[in-house]
Amino acid sequence: MAKKENEIKEPTKLDEVLAKIRETKEEDVKLHFITRILKNGVGKRDKTLDKYLFKVYQIDVDDEIRSYLYDLSIKELERTLSKDYSLIDYDPISDDTDHLFSYKLKAETSSFSDVVVNQLGKELPKVESIDGIVSENEELWAYCIGFLDVDNASWIYTFRKIMISKIAIDEKNDNEKNILIRQIRTIFNSTSKKLTLMKGEAVTLDKQIDCVYWEDTFYVLKKVPFEQIVGLQEEYHAKAIEVVDEMKRTTLIDGLDVVEEDLKTNTSLHKKLVKLQQNGGLNGLDGNRIKKMAKVCKRYGESIPIGEDGHIKVSDRKDFETVIKALCDYYKKGEVSGKSYGTFSGRELKKVEA
Repeated sequence: MAKKENEIKEPTKLDEVLAKIRETKEEDVKLHFITRILKNGVGKRDKTLDKYLFKVYQIDVDDEIRSYLYDLSIKELERTLSKDYSLIDYDPISDDTDHLFSYKLKAETSSFSDVVVNQLGKELPKVESIDGIVSENEELWAYCIGFLDVDNASWIYTFRKIMISKIAIDEKNDNEKNILIRQIRTIFNSTSKKLTLMKGEAVTLDKQIDCVYWEDTFYVLKKVPFEQIVGLQEEYHAKAIEVVDEMKRTTLIDGLDVVEEDLKTNTSLHKKLVKLQQNGGLNGLDGNRIKKMAKVCKRYGESIPIGEDGHIKVSDRKDFETVIKALCDYYKKGEVSGKSYGTFSGRELKKVEA
């Protein structure tokens, strides 16, 4: 989003966070690894939301890495904020091109809240080896950089999702830990001018930040990795199943079984259904509203199949997507231009009396 000439930008909370980090001392920086652990008695394919625990470890780093982490964090925040993105409340579906998001984690829906509420800032176990904290049921999930705000005796944390391809462990018996991807790791030796094998354990720390946590709020720089880190994708999956069940209970939408397979893995569909739940689009659904939905969809070249009994008849994924569009007020019209638009994003505006 381009800056407007002579326009003074109001500082956001994220600008305040950056200013606070600049005031912290480099020697106070801490690096943490976060692992995700499958609960005892729960299978990875079990359809339950609360099946993981998270554990935080502190890892000792030398001065060179500490300086690197400190500098890259500031530069990454500066780079992001230089684009003058606006900061808005988090929304599952939104036009996130020109926005950053703030999000307050709910302890009742996310086990990740334990990381920021009960673990970070406390006495933590130290990492002795990467091999020692990774197993069939425990995976390296994210890394976190802590900055001490001395004035307020509080911490600011940045998070970055760790992908499995960024981890490498040398082992004598590769069959013992098939959870990790094996790869030949090399480094160019500038002294010998040769490509040489890099031995030992390695985790790649990217020059990026997915989100920042400060004063009970996450500030989201990269939406999808953030959703993965805190478990929103799994929360949305659970909510999407609830919404489809609610659609079935209306007894006005038939054939919903055809979307069961898509519901298992389609994160885009999950978000649309969560948006439908937030908008209350199923409230008051009746025969008259179904006719109006069909009329609006037809106007834009789409159709909702309706049976003789007045019920919506979903026969495939395309039918289902069209029904969700109609229920979510996907079809919108500009008040000034009169032009029509199609989008799941948007916030309801309240009219102001003249």
